[in-house]
Amino acid sequence: MPLTIYRRPGGKIWHYRGTVAGRRVRGSTGTADKETAQRLTAEREAREWKSRLDGPESVLTFSQAATLYLAAQKPDRFIVELVAYWKDTPVKAINSGTVRQAAIVLYPKATGATRNRHVIVPTAAIINHAASQDLCKHLKVKRFPVLAKKKTPATWEWVQSFMAHANPHLGALCCFMFLTGARVSEAVDLRWGDVDLSEATALIRQTKVGKERIAHLPKTLVVAIANIASNREPSEKVFKYSTRSTVKPQWNKVIKRAKIAHLTFHACRHGFATSLLHKGVDPITVAKLGGWASAQLVFETYGHAKDDKTLANLLIIDTPATQPEIQEAVSDQKSIA
Repeated sequence: MPLTIYRRPGGKIWHYRGTVAGRRVRGSTGTADKETAQRLTAEREAREWKSRLDGPESVLTFSQAATLYLAAQKPDRFIVELVAYWKDTPVKAINSGTVRQAAIVLYPKATGATRNRHVIVPTAAIINHAASQDLCKHLKVKRFPVLAKKKTPATWEWVQSFMAHANPHLGALCCFMFLTGARVSEAVDLRWGDVDLSEATALIRQTKVGKERIAHLPKTLVVAIANIASNREPSEKVFKYSTRSTVKPQWNKVIKRAKIAHLTFHACRHGFATSLLHKGVDPITVAKLGGWASAQLVFETYGHAKDDKTLANLLIIDTPATQPEIQEAVSDQKSIA
């Protein structure tokens, strides 16, 4: 039965229903004008036949793919901007070249990293999600080159110096980011209802990846948080700052007052990963503890090589008996010289 239009009792908007290509179809035209409703219904019927004959990819638009992506509870970062750009562009018309061009148009002065993060990654994710449902083909987009910048990670000594010159809330915030690997946005949004000092745990809502994780709070951090626990209403923020923007001015003042290296918020998360890796914790565990997507990401981003040329000594367990032999060998070598 082809699609027919109808109005619900007492309603003004025209709806359609029927069977097209063996599939039951129904919906709203969104208009009270009968002629417009008939045209829209005919277009919907034509799309259904085209989908049946030429495959779903022939009619799937980017907007529809984005809707499916969000309905699956996927991260919504940058999606609004992308939908505004692509609109009802057929997914089959989107390829690696057009996505890269979109990144240039949307972010003409941005770095390759920004273009990758804001356009290429989410666009490909949306289309590939639809592809996983056999609605289109998978899309692979060549990313823009990214200039690797060597970033200095925070150390525990740096954090201690920062805390000594900061107010209790800001000091605890810095300590929290370093000892849990939390991003500044996640730390600022931490609520008292997410903290259990008796169990030394905190629920971190990972805004960047749309997930949650339970972080362990070392004793020093428990004490720092307990010292600012004047108001423990579940909905109240632990560190009192509204956004990262309100933290930054105070952060910079403390660094200047403490006369320490000027490090960013992210240096604390960086230090969390680097310190654990240098203490022998494997990348898989570090990724799990810090909420990174993969161990490879942790290794490539934070796995800095040490500059100590004597690290090979760690491969041998020296005993007191071997030490004189080393000294004797050194003396012999000097006498020959």
